[in-house]
Amino acid sequence: MTQNMSQCLLRMVEEEHVLADYQSDITPRWCVGCGDNAVLTAMQRLCRDENLAPEKTVCVSGIGCSSRLPHYMNAYGFHGVHGRALPVAEGVKIRRPDLNVFVTTGDGDCCSIGAAHWIHAVRYNMNLTMLLHDNQIYGLTKKQASPTTPIGTQSNTTPGGVYLEALNPLTVTLGIANVSFVAQAADWIPDLLYQILRKAFHHKGFSFIRVLQRCPEFMNHRFDEFVRDPSKMRILTHGNGLRLKPEVSRIYKNQETHDPSDMARARAIASLDDEIPVGVLYHDPEVPCYDDLRAGERPNTPALIKTVLNEEFDRVAIAAGDGPAQKVAE
Repeated sequence: MTQNMSQCLLRMVEEEHVLADYQSDITPRWCVGCGDNAVLTAMQRLCRDENLAPEKTVCVSGIGCSSRLPHYMNAYGFHGVHGRALPVAEGVKIRRPDLNVFVTTGDGDCCSIGAAHWIHAVRYNMNLTMLLHDNQIYGLTKKQASPTTPIGTQSNTTPGGVYLEALNPLTVTLGIANVSFVAQAADWIPDLLYQILRKAFHHKGFSFIRVLQRCPEFMNHRFDEFVRDPSKMRILTHGNGLRLKPEVSRIYKNQETHDPSDMARARAIASLDDEIPVGVLYHDPEVPCYDDLRAGERPNTPALIKTVLNEEFDRVAIAAGDGPAQKVAE
């Protein structure tokens, strides 16, 4: 039987995946109680429920506790340098539009050194799903203030307390040109975290999800009042939005029917000080995607790949005089 015929037969039977298919053989090294565990579980559940082929799934990250997530996914992963997860993911997506590309980044990785890439990723509106794990502190490097650290917080870089008001990733993102999907989730409401991630995945464009994520080591009481008092959580619902299970609805009674096409209301909700909104704040599926605008300019064919590789090899080859290139000794 030829290989082509074998491939055709395999396509006739869709391969079903289970949760274990997306779990790597590396045990997560996050602290007990770290909210990153909830994000990882939501990611693996999504891959299973959408039956995403592991070899067609890519997780890209920068540097930080959250950026270890690709190590724990049985899929392709790219652990990049600090603040550079988004341009790497954009490069992957524009050359391989057939892949499912996810980006995981932290509040320091994204909102500080990676802030320029964050802004332009929103503007490009490529078909990516980004999760900003916001624990409001630098965790991996042991408690330095990040751009989202609340004012007055004592840290190793601000022993007298943070002087400036914290940056709000939601309002910033909603102020960028071509924004198309903005949502917020909390790690302690895993069902809604999963639903929001699924909504983001099905959006064609750049999906930005801020996940409020507890750090039990360096910000261990930051979200206590919101965990203990569900009335301080505002759940955003609408016709095609979150579906609250009865047991969740009984706990989180502070609900608002919100139209995610209403930018003005989305910005008002994002600016709340005394409550935490959870849900899809803004959604505009009509914003054009940069990868679609550039599609077809340089088709990624095997012949093109071979040509580019040969050109690059010729460029770095070492020639002796005017003669042919000589092999460089290792």
